[in-house]
Amino acid sequence: MSEPPAALGASSPDLAPTAALMARRFRGFLPVVIDVETGGFRAATDALLEIAAVLIDMAPSGALTRGATVSYHVQPFAGARLDPAALGVNGIDPFHPLRPALPERDALLRIFREVRHAARAYECRRAILVGHNASFDLGFLNAAVERTEVKRNPFHPFSCFDTATLAGAALGQTVLAKAVTVAGMPWDASSAHSAVYDAERTADLFCHICNAMRESYAQAERRACALGWLRTAPSESAGEDAEIDS
Repeated sequence: MSEPPAALGASSPDLAPTAALMARRFRGFLPVVIDVETGGFRAATDALLEIAAVLIDMAPSGALTRGATVSYHVQPFAGARLDPAALGVNGIDPFHPLRPALPERDALLRIFREVRHAARAYECRRAILVGHNASFDLGFLNAAVERTEVKRNPFHPFSCFDTATLAGAALGQTVLAKAVTVAGMPWDASSAHSAVYDAERTADLFCHICNAMRESYAQAERRACALGWLRTAPSESAGEDAEIDS
């Protein structure tokens, strides 16, 4: 279980110069990588066992970088299904006496608090989930939110960024390990199927692909300005609040 750094959140002075850039980059949405480890493939019935969130930061140049990681082990909810095959893959013993697991609701509330702080700091309306085969992670996240009746979910309920799709288009690979490797980054197979490790590698991959597309994005922004969709020119957005269409 990990705790976020104390400086994370809306009070952090380091984010001020890039807040307008980040808000503008994804139309007011803050990308946050989520990875879950579970007791199976059925979001409605199978246990959520680990959840990791990796924040995406932005440098003054506009380049995306991997930010802080927040992660928790999660107690299986009452009546949750635990598929032995799934547990064999992720290596989790849900009832190990030394496993520091939290109830689902507590884990979600702690994750969501840090995501909301980051969204406010970057002047974003809400977060958008980034995942490798993102529908899987979003499905388990939404199922847990519904089960625990958490009211303040900062994530968009159905939109997401899928790095399997992005990597397939940009790198010709859809498997996370292969996409990370051909992108020139290290991959440790022995650490895979940990929510933290997979989420951090997914964040690195997302940043790599987005940064490689910065010229394409700049051209699109110039067209958006010419169409009147954005009030300020791209070169002016770093120092002032850009209008975000909804």
